[in-house]
Amino acid sequence: MSHPSVPRIGRTFAGLTAVAACSAGLLAAPAPASAAPDPARAPGAPRTAARYPDLAPTPPMGWNNWSYYMCNINEKVVLDNARALVRTGLAHSGYDTVTVDDCWMSRQRGPQGELVPDRTKFPHGMAYIGQQLHRMGLKFGIYEDVGTLTCEKYPGSLGHFKQDAELFARWKVDYVKADGCNVPTTPGRSKEETYRGLYGQMSSALRATGRPMTFSVSAPAYFQFDGDSVWHRVIGWSAELGNLWRGGRDVALQQSTPAAKWKSIVYNFRYNAHLADLQRPGRWNDPDFLLAGDSGLTRHEMQSQMSLWAMMAAPLISSTDLGKLSPAAREILGNKEVIAVDQDSLGVQGHIVRQDARSTVLAKPLRNGDRAIALFNSGDSPRTLSVTAGAAGLPEADSYRLRDLVTGHRGHSDGDIVARDVPPHGTVLYRVTPS
Repeated sequence: MSHPSVPRIGRTFAGLTAVAACSAGLLAAPAPASAAPDPARAPGAPRTAARYPDLAPTPPMGWNNWSYYMCNINEKVVLDNARALVRTGLAHSGYDTVTVDDCWMSRQRGPQGELVPDRTKFPHGMAYIGQQLHRMGLKFGIYEDVGTLTCEKYPGSLGHFKQDAELFARWKVDYVKADGCNVPTTPGRSKEETYRGLYGQMSSALRATGRPMTFSVSAPAYFQFDGDSVWHRVIGWSAELGNLWRGGRDVALQQSTPAAKWKSIVYNFRYNAHLADLQRPGRWNDPDFLLAGDSGLTRHEMQSQMSLWAMMAAPLISSTDLGKLSPAAREILGNKEVIAVDQDSLGVQGHIVRQDARSTVLAKPLRNGDRAIALFNSGDSPRTLSVTAGAAGLPEADSYRLRDLVTGHRGHSDGDIVARDVPPHGTVLYRVTPS
């Protein structure tokens, strides 16, 4: 018996309009004949799963191949980018997890039902990848899917959760990203019930190994167009089952035009910025990868994404060729003061305090009593942006000290926080201290 399946939202970014049309309908496609397991009756399927351990006290940081390389990965690509993390100092700045995304495995499981690495791409196997990363002082991340197949049609974990989790533990995996493609539905069981059951099984299986593996849940991305009440509810249980969750569309791919990349960054920012009340310390909204690098984006655009992601306490996961980073991209990714805003131990996502069609102002409380304030000009001409101290949540004070975390310039204000002549697609990020 075949079941309809739910495809990956935004896995290929063919323009925002086209993706929206496909995603809104969650187009059903027949699952392959092998998609026989009924998730409602899968052995060991729990009604609920215990809360996943707190393995990400600050937003995860690192590198993932997908946006830049897609399936064009192999042992050399992964390890060369890992070495570049170390060589550039980005690993020392916190980018410590290297995750191998889809397409790392063979098309068929082995004789015992086990996942088998593609020996052409990874001749030494995945345990070797982990060993090499650990020797560099890095963590090892890997990709799977809770459905019958991954998004690129490699074996999914449905029916094999325990087996796959134990395999990952033997390989010394530190981070698991679980997608939600090709999830079969059954009569009498809602889409949400199905996803919750499958992610619950994977969550429980990872816990049962005894190895701490940070768990990235992609379930909310498949509910972005099902109405906010459902979407937000899915985010709620995803925060119980894992440490971070993909909220919506993939960010644009390397092959996309610069304009499409910028639009996807703005789109992901705008949806994620409105999810601040659903995040809590140690449980992170994930608006997808950082595109800083040889990507066709301007310096202002790259800096805006980095600054806005930091304000949203988002995972900082680069997806580019780190061996070819321009000096500007390296400086943006490695800015320790911006990273400190993202990694602040208070763990609060910044809130929108002012917004119009061409600008957004965010404010974020920091552990030491300072506030980070970002003034983002999404328009196509320079603008002066401002917000009152009260609206930004600052306490009453005689004056406020301002430090621009990108330029290093210092200033002060007696009231309004002002950024003059913010360039198109630019963001000014201040750390503000009452004085």
